[in-house]
Amino acid sequence: MKRFMVVVGLVAILSACGSAVRLDNVPVEDRSGASAGASSGSALDAGKVDGSAVGKGAVASVDLNKAGQDAAMQATTRVVYFDYDSFVIRSEFQTVIEAHAKYLAADKSRKVAIEGHTDERGGREYNLALGQKRAEAVRKALNLLGVSEAQLEAVSFGKEKPAVLGSTEAAMEKNRRAEISYR
Repeated sequence: MKRFMVVVGLVAILSACGSAVRLDNVPVEDRSGASAGASSGSALDAGKVDGSAVGKGAVASVDLNKAGQDAAMQATTRVVYFDYDSFVIRSEFQTVIEAHAKYLAADKSRKVAIEGHTDERGGREYNLALGQKRAEAVRKALNLLGVSEAQLEAVSFGKEKPAVLGSTEAAMEKNRRAEISYR
């Protein structure tokens, strides 16, 4: 009877893994406004002047110099806040991480230390581990967005360096964070 149940279970698992959806010949929808049959005479090619697509509705690239990029990063927040007892990056901080990833990927000589922090609740060892997990979560997110591992360092301070002193919930919210510190 056990063998029968094992076989039935394996068959159920394997049948659940199967799919009738074909992955080859995936239809592609053209949302550019050009006709689907246009090949080399597409809307993007129509605006080209001397090898660029500037002036005819195409997006022109903006070349920020290093000083302009540095000024832009000064205005961008360097803190990612976390929920209580969590190291999951909240969706509201995804744009912060994307901005730093774009900046770091453009300048491979830049290095950052990501410092993980916690509020005062919990033991020292637990908070050091949680702070490390928070720093690692931000490091991993930056790495997935194209930043080299050599540019990133994740460290934990646990509850040792609070941003705000106090035992109120508002103070503790400000202490549950990861800070991006440029070197």
